[in-house]
Amino acid sequence: MQQPEAPLKPIRSLEDALHRCQTLGMRVSRQRRYILELLWQAQDHLSAREIYDRLNQQGKEIGHTSVYQNLEALSSQGVIECVERCDGRLYGNISDAHSHVNCLDTHKIIDVCVELPPELIKQIEEQTGVNIVEYRIDFYGYRKQ
Repeated sequence: MQQPEAPLKPIRSLEDALHRCQTLGMRVSRQRRYILELLWQAQDHLSAREIYDRLNQQGKEIGHTSVYQNLEALSSQGVIECVERCDGRLYGNISDAHSHVNCLDTHKIIDVCVELPPELIKQIEEQTGVNIVEYRIDFYGYRKQ
């Protein structure tokens, strides 16, 4: 009988992200490393175009296609986050369960950790008949003046 796989540890650093790629058998190419380094340096949610522009501004020449292919590979394997927005996809460095504050003025997405009380999760499970294994809450608002 096969043992169940141990849950993967959350990715908390660039080193963790690179290690996860290796664990998954993903080649850590120069372009892939550039993208991961930029996402960890920026600590922000960026579009593929912004990633392409920033890398090229830093003198790290990388093609459009390479950026898109690497972002797809990294996000599909859970190494980075992909947020679907009406104006396109944004990519971030945190891939495990977390919540977002969406600023409607600046269009920025800010990562936050929200922990619901266990009693509330239990109540939701009882009401829905669904075993909650993870959750994400999205907050929307405007900058304080």
